[in-house]
Amino acid sequence: MMQDIDARGKPCPKPVMMAKKALEKTDGNFRILLDSRVSVENVRRFLESQSCNVSITEETQGTFILVCSQPSETTKETVNVDYINLQPNSGSKKINVLVTSNVLGSSDEELGEVLMKGFLSTLASSDVNCGTIALMNGGVLLALPENSASESLRALETKGWRVLVCGTCTNHYGITDRIAAGSISNMFEITESLLDADNTLTVP
Repeated sequence: MMQDIDARGKPCPKPVMMAKKALEKTDGNFRILLDSRVSVENVRRFLESQSCNVSITEETQGTFILVCSQPSETTKETVNVDYINLQPNSGSKKINVLVTSNVLGSSDEELGEVLMKGFLSTLASSDVNCGTIALMNGGVLLALPENSASESLRALETKGWRVLVCGTCTNHYGITDRIAAGSISNMFEITESLLDADNTLTVP
């Protein structure tokens, strides 16, 4: 029986990550329920990049049913391709990430919060070699327990990432005792850690 995966209401890039997981855990034949044309296109492109056959039907009340079928036995073996890899052809290189704000971009703060959470969630689901994530300035707000991004930070720690939270910044915001993810750190340790990498990505 074909498995149904309900991705309705899930923010980007969650539907794609759910499709990736389904491709790894099933025989490659499943249905995904979606309620956004953007999500439909994102999932379709990912599955087609995995050599899957995809058909899409639009049901009532804005629900789309995307059916995935696997044409060969090689699909599962090739799921971790460049489409889903944040550091394609990276070999053993390590990347560090410097986060200086709790939002991604500056045009719209509400949108920026959604994008930042999506970035960290995707990073936590990726196969990028574990490095250091340094939270500075407004980025330390991501480690607060009421910020859902803290869940992704803890997931990154579980995978082996080192999450450093600037102590000067938490003192400035008066939140040092409330940090729920990462370790309180200092400028020396953060600088040394960021320099000890093949690449450092600054966000935003």
